[in-house]
Amino acid sequence: MAQQRNTRVWIFDLDDTLHNASAHVFPHINREMTRYLMDHLDLDEAGANDLRRHYWEKYGATLHGLMRHHGTDPHHFLHHTHQFPDLSAMVLQAHGLRQTLSRLSGRKVVFTNAPMAYALRVLDLLRIRHCFERVFSIESTGFRPKPAKAGFMRLLNTLSTPASQCVMIEDSLPALKTARQLGMKTVFISAHATRPSYVDLRLKSVLALPKFAQNL
Repeated sequence: MAQQRNTRVWIFDLDDTLHNASAHVFPHINREMTRYLMDHLDLDEAGANDLRRHYWEKYGATLHGLMRHHGTDPHHFLHHTHQFPDLSAMVLQAHGLRQTLSRLSGRKVVFTNAPMAYALRVLDLLRIRHCFERVFSIESTGFRPKPAKAGFMRLLNTLSTPASQCVMIEDSLPALKTARQLGMKTVFISAHATRPSYVDLRLKSVLALPKFAQNL
């Protein structure tokens, strides 16, 4: 256990970190979430869109707001909003991703606000599921999504590792801010030049991570 606790742990977000979800996956999920809010909260499309975005901005996940304010069943919501007609055509893989992950020494996990079934399907399509010792999903956090500290703490307890041994690789600044507050190193995956003080490293692509890994 002591040796494991001294090993670097690479914690990867999934969507828009390990693959490009903004091109096809996110637009589809957003449409399905809006439709769900219309059907179950009796909202028109504009109202459902506004509420979906409001809860996402306030809580980091639309689901959290729905559970807190409307008593939504999370399993029902996730099932109905993560149905994909052809996920294989929607997941865009960066060439060399498996090699990138293999060059990182230490433990590797995925920490995502997405449901487990979806996360595993994406990792299988990317052919990198075997690279990770664990996938920590929205269900794994007890439906306390990033950037909430509670989900991070549950992950650290599950991994039996201190935050100081962890590097969070993520496209969401609020999640990185929480990671830094807990004592993790932080890598921001973004094409924009923004680099807040709580970000140790900004990269345009996760493929560049091994080149800078020793600096973290």
